Amino acid sequence: MGNDLESLSFPNATRYVETRFGRVAYTDTDPDGSFSAPPLVFVHGNSASRKVFHAQLADDFGPRRLLALDLLGHGESDNATNPERAYTQRGYAATIVEFFDALGIERAVVVGWSLGGHVGLELIPRFPGLAGLIVTGTPPVNNNTLAEGFLPAVGYAGAENITGDQVAEFAEQITVSPPPKWAIEDVRRTDGQARRIMFTSFVAGHDSDQKALVERSPVPLAIIDGREDPFINHDYVASLPYAALWRGTPTVLEGRGHAAFLEDSSHYDELIRAFLHDNHL
Repeated sequence: MGNDLESLSFPNATRYVETRFGRVAYTDTDPDGSFSAPPLVFVHGNSASRKVFHAQLADDFGPRRLLALDLLGHGESDNATNPERAYTQRGYAATIVEFFDALGIERAVVVGWSLGGHVGLELIPRFPGLAGLIVTGTPPVNNNTLAEGFLPAVGYAGAENITGDQVAEFAEQITVSPPPKWAIEDVRRTDGQARRIMFTSFVAGHDSDQKALVERSPVPLAIIDGREDPFINHDYVASLPYAALWRGTPTVLEGRGHAAFLEDSSHYDELIRAFLHDNHL
């Protein structure tokens, strides 16, 4: 492991932004926005929080602003006032655009994990300032390729009500084994409607054709996945004809699971730095 998973270290106190669907909590290493490089913005996955990126927020990416937010219905953010609109991949992306507007961010590099990666893909047509995108555990699919991109082990991703042992089991599936206490608490805290509505919308094809987005978008894209990820089909991810895929192929980390950045933060962060360097970001 690249860090002590039970020891969380955030460089700044929690801050908040008001959006139309509720208050969003976030961490910001440079609230004054004094750095000229586009900030790195970390977006977590289903039933998690920004805590999962604590190692990245404490790492050195040069003179660059680092931000991580809690999606609505997760972490320290509010539950959404309009769940049906807010708790979809498109809804989360729209909220992040509001978040950027409130902070005066016109250009950013997004690092999205799992659901956060899908939200990052939804930003491609919605945020013209998307300078680069790194996704992990996020097969770019559409309604016709869902069954190809994902393996059958979806766990409790769409379950509104999970209790007791199921909470710890899901935390283990999406993070590490054994799961840290904070990861279990993140699953327990999550608004169950957020899981149900997001999953139902995704399966119904109500979100963007993300396969088409990566095949056409000029936004520099890195795919960094763990070989042992129980949710994604690596063959499918590697088979797509990407328009701007970093190094021309997905990066697969041997021996790592769904949260590769959490299991081996030092290696993952080196890849982030290489992506930024190679794309002059």
